[in-house]
Amino acid sequence: MADRASGMTHLLMAASIASKKGGQVASLSIRDLDDEVRERLRVRAAQHGRSMEAEIRAILLEAVSLPNDGASFLSVLHDRVGALGGVELALPARTASARNLDLPA
Repeated sequence: MADRASGMTHLLMAASIASKKGGQVASLSIRDLDDEVRERLRVRAAQHGRSMEAEIRAILLEAVSLPNDGASFLSVLHDRVGALGGVELALPARTASARNLDLPA
């Protein structure tokens, strides 16, 4: 295991979680970040009036946020399928009349 860990020269991210009163705080180190990517992050952060660290937090939050947080599965599915034009389902003709359902009292 030690050989494998020492052989990982292109480690992209290392994360650790530390306890803090009132919750947990995540600390994230990004290694081997391309200079061009770092520069684009710096420019994007400046455009939004934020530090690079705050910009990266905003990007990560957006990336992991679910569309319509709090919406039900069916409403999310409806929105996605509806955006594609909907789905036409062929319903078979009913061969018998509807029957009453007997529920225990």
